[in-house]
Amino acid sequence: MKPEIGSQAPAFLAPVIGGAYKQETQIRLSEFAGQRVVLVFYPKDNTPGCTTQGCGMRDDWSQLDGKAQVFGVSIDSIKSHVKFIEKQQLPYPLISDEQKRIVEAYGVWVEKQMYGKKYMGTERSTFVIGVDGKIEVILEKVKPAKHLEQLLELLA
Repeated sequence: MKPEIGSQAPAFLAPVIGGAYKQETQIRLSEFAGQRVVLVFYPKDNTPGCTTQGCGMRDDWSQLDGKAQVFGVSIDSIKSHVKFIEKQQLPYPLISDEQKRIVEAYGVWVEKQMYGKKYMGTERSTFVIGVDGKIEVILEKVKPAKHLEQLLELLA
């Protein structure tokens, strides 16, 4: 179940790489108290939609940088994240959630369907967490090509 707007954002401790994190590091959401945080949940590194979304953020990073702490989040490994970051030259950090604790806490680990086959996967969603640690906005089932435009409007 997704947390609601206005509720406390679910806490987490997870490995991160990229952006300011040159080495794999463990981070906690609580480290960013007093700052706006954006969690961009996406299904899988180096897939077409995720690459479109990630590169859109990369290409207009100057408009995002400084407005919030922005993190991509997927269930991929740190090793996979490093390849994705290097291949696409992503300027922001990626959180690895291999145990699916964060995707479950934020209610984005859902049943999906492709070509009639059902499977579990990450719903492309973005959460904006306010300086008070509460969820300000949830963008659900985001379209990769429209994501950045929506996010910039919210952070303006």
